[in-house]
Amino acid sequence: MLVLSRRRGERIVLPGLGVTIEVVRLAGNRVQLGIAAPPEIAVHREEVAQAVKEFAALSATTPTPLAAAPASCG
Repeated sequence: MLVLSRRRGERIVLPGLGVTIEVVRLAGNRVQLGIAAPPEIAVHREEVAQAVKEFAALSATTPTPLAAAPASCG
């Protein structure tokens, strides 16, 4: 893990991905970050990313009505 110190208005750039992270606001022990990324790159909070991952895993193991139907009807 890379640990960086940044002040308000300073940025971190991931040039290979086209992502920029900026410290927007500091308030007590909270930091607000602004993240600019191309539309094809999803940006989620960790808890949202985990929920998406769990939903995808559940969807992959739950049969759909079409998958449960016989291959041939005749």
